[in-house]
Amino acid sequence: MSWKRAFIGTHGGPEVIDWKVGDVPTPGPGEVLIDQSAIGLNFIDTYHRTGLYPVELPSGLGLEAAGTISALGDGVSDYAVGERVAYMGPGFGAYATHRIMPASALFKVPDGISDEIAAAAILKAATTEGLVERCADVQAGDTVLVHAAAGGVGLIMVQWLKALGVTVIGTVSSEEKEALAREAGCDHVIRYDREDIAPKVRELTEGAGVPTVFDGVGKDTFEASLDSMAPRGLLVSFGNASGPVDGVNLGILAQKGSLFVTRPTLFHYYATPEDREAGMARVWDMIGSGKVKITVGQTYPLVEAAQAHRDLEARRTTGSTVLIP
Repeated sequence: MSWKRAFIGTHGGPEVIDWKVGDVPTPGPGEVLIDQSAIGLNFIDTYHRTGLYPVELPSGLGLEAAGTISALGDGVSDYAVGERVAYMGPGFGAYATHRIMPASALFKVPDGISDEIAAAAILKAATTEGLVERCADVQAGDTVLVHAAAGGVGLIMVQWLKALGVTVIGTVSSEEKEALAREAGCDHVIRYDREDIAPKVRELTEGAGVPTVFDGVGKDTFEASLDSMAPRGLLVSFGNASGPVDGVNLGILAQKGSLFVTRPTLFHYYATPEDREAGMARVWDMIGSGKVKITVGQTYPLVEAAQAHRDLEARRTTGSTVLIP
């Protein structure tokens, strides 16, 4: 039996994604072989491809996927052949028809949640859980600003916040994305292609600003995020869709209200077995209960991963994107 997997030998545009074909490997001690049925696409994949987040080359691509265990290595007792599992790292290589993974990195997929939904959601929903509930500790009654509210993380985050009793202001760039953000539960939507973000946030909050901003866009929205915040507010900068934030004068944080800024990484919130178990239990509960509905906006054959990257970077996608082997 053969397998196909993506790799990059150099950093660059989507055209650097290449493919290898070979025999399916045998899992070693503590490992399992997964027949993958769905692979999640994330903006961080483009950072690894371009070198914005440098990776050792040659490298695989992709962090999250779901599928069925087809073989067990020695010493694996917590899983069985035929069980459905998902993962969100460690290491790159999810863009593949099959994957060898350490059993310790896996999460069992509950009945009622499809492989496609699990692959689309596991990394994004875990990101949301870590950012909303543990990083920012958002509380019922808060008003929060979410940039790119119609994106993969954005749609999950809006629903999650609404389930907590939060008023959500979302930013989007098109009529289609505005409709998606409102459907997800946004109380207010700002079309940043038509109006300035910060003045509108001030208008909506009667001048107060918001105590928390979730910003996965980066460079293009950083100043607007700061200008939208209440004194002692927290800016959670968790992505660089428009480029990294750099050259920051920390004195600006004092001038704009003794603000806090954090640049969190998901895996610091899922570092221990206890964190992983608690965080993923919360994720599956939010999805399984229907409080968070996962929107798969588009699917691509795995071999069209380069086109999926182009569309994602051009902001032509909505919701989550899944690659199908």
